[in-house]
Amino acid sequence: MQSIITHEFNSRFNQSPQFIVRAPGRVNLIGEHTDYNDGFVLPMAIDRAMWIALRIRNDRQVMLHSLDFSSPAEFSLNDINHGSHWDEYIRGMAWGLQDANYDLNGWDGILGSSIPIGAGLSSSAALEMVSAMAFSVVGNWDFKPNRMAKIGQTVENDWIGANTGIMDQMISASGRAKHAMLIDCRKLLSQQIPFPSNIAVVVMDTTTRHTHTDSGYNERREQCESAARIFKVSHLRDVTMDEFKLRSSDLDEILMRRARHVISENERVLNAAKALFVGDAIEIGRLMNASHTSMRDDFEITNDELNIMVQIAQSQPGCFGARMTGGGFGGSAVALIQEDVTISFDKNVYNTYLEATNREPQIFICKASNGAEVVLK
Repeated sequence: MQSIITHEFNSRFNQSPQFIVRAPGRVNLIGEHTDYNDGFVLPMAIDRAMWIALRIRNDRQVMLHSLDFSSPAEFSLNDINHGSHWDEYIRGMAWGLQDANYDLNGWDGILGSSIPIGAGLSSSAALEMVSAMAFSVVGNWDFKPNRMAKIGQTVENDWIGANTGIMDQMISASGRAKHAMLIDCRKLLSQQIPFPSNIAVVVMDTTTRHTHTDSGYNERREQCESAARIFKVSHLRDVTMDEFKLRSSDLDEILMRRARHVISENERVLNAAKALFVGDAIEIGRLMNASHTSMRDDFEITNDELNIMVQIAQSQPGCFGARMTGGGFGGSAVALIQEDVTISFDKNVYNTYLEATNREPQIFICKASNGAEVVLK
């Protein structure tokens, strides 16, 4: 992708870019809908990313051309308004950074991406973080991952209108190659955990799509907040499973199941992190399978295609476990498999899913990558 956007930049602007920056997508191994409940998550940054080649302007205009969209992002930093298409995240980050008192300069850029949009791999968070990195290099100020992640979450919540947590921005901003990252979403503390070299992570895109603003995502968050109020805590993170069992009768059926997912998922994340640290793939796989069941039955955020994909993956030789990943209602599943079965796994899952759904999936092996970074300066 670096060579592609460099060539496009040279063609459009008749010069080489001054900077190239990138920010990765992510796959969440376990810990779904726990981040906005102040809980725990275990994602990893993947080797699919958003890239921007850019140069400084001498005014306060931003002009960003995308390889994937015909119309550019074009706006003034003196008057940032809502747009109507893909550039909303760029405008939102400019708004969020200025609101946080960062000095911004204008720039011209070319954007390229290898992250499937809407697949549950956080293309939006990657776009937010790569934009923040672009503003930081032209403004000559430090990109502080936790701070940028918080601003990115504010943009999602207040500019975009999606009540998401902070996981996606955190992992895109501060992932590390060959590591997964355990994140405490309340304290914004993270622990890098080495990923075993003999285990492969496979992302399986069902090619069904979702958006956070028009799916049931915001509704799930409201239900979690309602359950927390009944438990008299600020977030469901503060409720143990023993406390839940004692007081679950205080909740109606729907809130009970929503709360049970979040509380049990937090336990699964912490146990999975321990298992990953010692390389116990069997235990991680068991927890991933249990996580999918919880998301399917208690949180109700899967769809038929996700359930089919996960069932197919789980039945393959060499698969330790599989689950839906991302916000749900479409997108991708993730599987943990033995590295020596990747070819047969890919072929079998592809063919079986295509036959079962008449949809052509996108399947790719992921490697853990670095978070947002400057590639050329």
